[in-house]
Amino acid sequence: MFGLVPFDRRRNQIQPAGDERSWDIDRIFENFFNDAVLPGFYNRSGFMRVDIKETDEAYWLEAELPGINRDQINLDVDQDVLTISVNQDEATEEKSEQYLRRERRCCSMTRSFNVENINVDKIAAKLENGILRLELPKREVNPKQTKKIDIA
Repeated sequence: MFGLVPFDRRRNQIQPAGDERSWDIDRIFENFFNDAVLPGFYNRSGFMRVDIKETDEAYWLEAELPGINRDQINLDVDQDVLTISVNQDEATEEKSEQYLRRERRCCSMTRSFNVENINVDKIAAKLENGILRLELPKREVNPKQTKKIDIA
């Protein structure tokens, strides 16, 4: 069973898995304003692409964060929820005799994952070439112990 699942921060709950189709009004409006319906109006700057791989010992999470510096990334684990958040605030100003140009770029991204079966103390993170790589070691699962009880 796959152990990492996206976490719906607004509702403070794990998103439903599988092919459940519910009439969730928030999700209807959220999906209406996606790039397939309104490509010109949807801004994907706040979208963080994440790939997750599983091995016998760990999960490997790779998040695409191009142009993001290490100090702009915040990784937190709180109550079995891993949160990756990015806050980027960049300003550029050019002056010449004939024009003045000022540009600002602000970006905020957040993704959360349920990590209840992860050994939180051994999580390792590395940022390289715009890719944040997290090693999320699995907790050792204690096998169910059975014991035969004699009846006296």
